Amino acid sequence: MAASDELPPLTFVVPGEPDQNTGGYRYVGRLVTTLNAGGNRARVVGVAGRFPRPDEEALSAVDELLASMADQSCVILDGLAMGGMPEVIERHADRLVLLSLVHHPLADETGLAPEQQRWFFERESRALAAVRGIIATSHYTAERLTDFGVSAGRVRVACPGVDATTSNASGAVPSQPSGSAPTELLCVAHLSPRKAQLHLIEALSGLSGLSWHCTLLGSDQRDPAYAQEVKQAVADRGLEARIAVTGEVDGPGVAQAYRNADLFVFPSLYEGYGMVVDEALATGLPVLTSDGGALARVAGTPGVRTYPVGDIEALTNILRGLLAKPGNLTDLREAAVGARSTIQTWRQTAEAFTAAVTALSNRDTTVFAVDWLSLREPADHRARSSDLTARLNEWVVARYQSRRNRRPVAFADLGSGAGSNAMFLAPRIGVPQHWTLLDQDAALMAVAAERMTVLDVPLQTVIAALSPQTLSYRIPDEAEVITASALIDLVSESWLESLSASAGERRAAVFVVLSYSGQFSLSPVHPDDGLIRQLVNEHQHGNKGDGAALGPDAVSVLKRCLTDRDYTVTTADSPWQLRASDSDLQVALLQGWCAAAQEQQPGSAGRIAQWLEQRHQQALNGTLEITVGHQDLLAVPPVADHG
Repeated sequence: MAASDELPPLTFVVPGEPDQNTGGYRYVGRLVTTLNAGGNRARVVGVAGRFPRPDEEALSAVDELLASMADQSCVILDGLAMGGMPEVIERHADRLVLLSLVHHPLADETGLAPEQQRWFFERESRALAAVRGIIATSHYTAERLTDFGVSAGRVRVACPGVDATTSNASGAVPSQPSGSAPTELLCVAHLSPRKAQLHLIEALSGLSGLSWHCTLLGSDQRDPAYAQEVKQAVADRGLEARIAVTGEVDGPGVAQAYRNADLFVFPSLYEGYGMVVDEALATGLPVLTSDGGALARVAGTPGVRTYPVGDIEALTNILRGLLAKPGNLTDLREAAVGARSTIQTWRQTAEAFTAAVTALSNRDTTVFAVDWLSLREPADHRARSSDLTARLNEWVVARYQSRRNRRPVAFADLGSGAGSNAMFLAPRIGVPQHWTLLDQDAALMAVAAERMTVLDVPLQTVIAALSPQTLSYRIPDEAEVITASALIDLVSESWLESLSASAGERRAAVFVVLSYSGQFSLSPVHPDDGLIRQLVNEHQHGNKGDGAALGPDAVSVLKRCLTDRDYTVTTADSPWQLRASDSDLQVALLQGWCAAAQEQQPGSAGRIAQWLEQRHQQALNGTLEITVGHQDLLAVPPVADHG
C-alpha cells in the first residue's frame, strides 16, 4: 500500500490496555501496524476507566485526551470508548476530526436488560451524530447503523483481514485428519454468554458415541461467572477428558491450535463481523458457525457450514454428519483450502480504511462530487452504445405489451449519483416506467430526484450502501431492468456475483454502461503515456471496500456470471472521444490519473508531474485529444415472465 500524502496522522482511542486479545483490539492493532508499514503515521492510545457504560474516570480520561490534541487532529474513536459519552464527543467535535470505529452497536450486546438497551441506544445514537463519520468493520454493522439515525453517506466499511502469509494459497496445505485419532474441534473466543460455549457443550454431550475432542480456547477472566458455568457443564456431563478449557493463550499458541484442529466451531449468538472465522479459513480449516449477526455473511462460502443461531439441535445434527462420516469433513476441508486465497488481507483492509478516512474527513464530502459528474455527463451520453440502448428498448416494449395488467416497467439504477443514467435512458424507453434510484450519498440523491422531475416518471430513492451482502434485498423485488453507469469497474467479483444472482432471481434484464476497459490513448503521443496507463490500471484494482476492485476486468467477469445463468449477453464499445471543446473534462481526468499514478508509484512523482504539466498545457491550448475505452453490456434473461 502506497503512503498517501493526504492521510493525516491517526490516533486510535481504545478502552484500557490496547494489547487485549479480542477481535476488536486485534483489529485495531493489526490495522495500525499495517498502516505504519505502508508509510502512514498511526498510533493507539488506551484510556483508563470503566467502559462501555463509562464511569467518571473514563469520562475524564477521554475528555483530557481529546483536549490535549491539536486542532484538526484526526482521531479514530473505538465504539466502546465513545458510545456512552456523547457530551464529551460533542465538546470536541468542531475542533477535531472525530471518526468512530464501530464493530457492532453497544445496544446489540447480548444479555442487556431493556433499560440498558434503551440507555445505550439513546447515548450511542447521539454520539454517532456528533462525529464526522463512521467506519464500520462489516456491511452488516453499516446497515444496522441506519436504525441509529446514521445516514448511509456517513458510513464506510473496512472489513478485517488476515495476515498475508497465512492466506497465501502457495503456503503449506494443512494435513488431513488421519482417521485414527479423534477429530479435533476448536472454538476460539473468550468465555461469555454471547459466544455461547454452553450451546456447543450441550450439542457435543449428545455425540459421546463418536470420536472427537474439543478445545475451548479463550479468556476465562472477562466473565468469570459464565466461565465457571462452562467448566461446571463440562464436569457435570463427564466430558473433562474430551473438552479442554484452556483459558487465554498467546499468538503462537492460537496459531498452533489452528494447525492442530480438524474443524473450527463457532456458536456465537451475535457478531459484528467474526474475525476468527476468516482466520480459521485462511489456514485452510473448515468452519461450522451460527448465522448470528454478521456471521450470516459466510453462508455459502466454500469450506463453511452455517446453522440458525441458537438452534442447538441443528448444531448437533451438523456435527453428527461431519463426525460420523469423515468424508463429509474431508470435502469441507478441501473446499476451505481452496478458498484461502479469497480471504481479504490486512493490507487490503488498510487500503479500504485509508479511503474511508480520506472520504469522511472532509465535512462536505460526497462519494463523487456533483461537479465531476456534471462535467463528465455530456461525454458519457455521447459515448453510450445506441445499438444496445435500442435493443433494451425492444426487449422492454415486448415485455410490456405481452402482459395483461400493463403496469409500468420497473427500473432499478444502482449507484445513481446525480441521476445521469436515468436522465439518458428514461426518454429512450417507449413504455411507462417506474424508477428506483439507489446510492449511498444523500446529497447526490436529492440532486437526482430534483433533475428527474422533468421526466414525469414515478420515482423512488433509496439511500443505502450497496454491498454483496445487501444487493439482494436493496434491489426491489419487482425490478425488471437493473442498470448502472460507470460503476462496475469499482466493485469486486463477489459484488458482481451478487448482482447476477439478484438479477436471475427476478428474471430481470441487466444494462450496465460506461465501464472502463483499461485502455486510453492521447494525441500527440508522449513517451510516458504507457507508464501512466499501467499505474492507473493497477490503481483500478485497489480495494474500494469490498475487496479488490475488478477495474478493466469487470465486464468480462459480469458477462461470465450472467452467461452461467443462461442470460444472452451482448457487449459494445462506448469510448469517450474528448476534443478541444472538452478541455475542462480533459484537465480533470488528467489530474485524476496522475493522483492515482503517484499513489501507486510515489518514487516516480517527478516524472508523473512533468507528464501532467505538458498534458495540461496541451489541453488548455486545445491541441490535445483523448480517447478512453469503455464498454456497455446488455444481458436479457433466458425466459421472460410477462405476468
